[in-house]
Amino acid sequence: MGEEISNKQVILSNYVKSSLKESDMSLRTSKIQLKIPSGCDGAVLVKNLYLSCDPYIIQSMRKRNVYIPSFKLDSPISGFGVSKVLDSSHPNFKTGELVWGITGWEEYSLIKDADTLFKVPDRDLPLSYYTGILGMPGMTAYVGFFEFCSPKKGETMFVSAASGAVGQLVGQLAKTAGCYVVGSAGSKEKVDLLKNKLGFDEAFNYKEEKDYDATLKRYFPDGIDIYFENVGGKMLEAALSNMRHYGRVAVCGMISQYSLEQPDGVHNLLYLLSKRIRMEGYIVSDHYHLYPKFLEMVVPLIKEEKITYLENIAEGIESAPGALVGLYFGRSVGKQVVAVARE
Repeated sequence: MGEEISNKQVILSNYVKSSLKESDMSLRTSKIQLKIPSGCDGAVLVKNLYLSCDPYIIQSMRKRNVYIPSFKLDSPISGFGVSKVLDSSHPNFKTGELVWGITGWEEYSLIKDADTLFKVPDRDLPLSYYTGILGMPGMTAYVGFFEFCSPKKGETMFVSAASGAVGQLVGQLAKTAGCYVVGSAGSKEKVDLLKNKLGFDEAFNYKEEKDYDATLKRYFPDGIDIYFENVGGKMLEAALSNMRHYGRVAVCGMISQYSLEQPDGVHNLLYLLSKRIRMEGYIVSDHYHLYPKFLEMVVPLIKEEKITYLENIAEGIESAPGALVGLYFGRSVGKQVVAVARE
């Protein structure tokens, strides 16, 4: 038997009914053996270093399933993280290696299906980047933009929730592809970051706009070729009204709808027909075979400082519930990460 130590965990205490609250989660300390149990082949035991706060997590905190399974009550929640392998019964992973993928929101996790994990390929960049720009959000931006938006130089692009983990990278990738890019965000600080630090051509604070349709007409007088959808609801409706013929809408997320008991309806879907718009949703896990191709493009851009990535790191697993809740109220700027331990 391995050494038995304490393991702090973030537990789902209540299923979320409307808005997520810190009281829907609790902290618990359990015990864990630092050795994989006998007969548990293909597993790894890891020490979690960074945990990723992502908008989709709230879907698993509800009793009803949307597209991912619900968490079990009184059990640790899970999500993407960066971890160090402490023990392995999987032939592809060795003790001491760094990995990223789905793990528990706890200090140590036994991951029984290690086939879902990726090795950290480049130690020259911050490990926290593998919860963001070099992990699932980065892949989400890359796949959505290049595989679904089919960009052409000189096209116009609108990115909603543009200062988030995915939106900030999508906008910068669009600029490298020669697009005119406008983003929306929820504060003056975020708008300034989009324009002055991340290189967006324009940006606006959606909280200060009363008529999204008029706002988009102001920024896109000739219409939108590409809409990268992160918000849903009224913003999607306004974007459809302002799309150009043969425009593309990549549906990455709809964060404005995640806390609603009854999601908003969109009343102008006829534009999909009359303007010949292609609108398609996607789940990034269907496209992980593109990860090496993604790294080939993005890593040099980061190292050459042609792409900037914004992170907000909360310290300690005790901070995880507050960090996650803040995501849905626009409190964080850039990618929200929780540092559980430093390597």
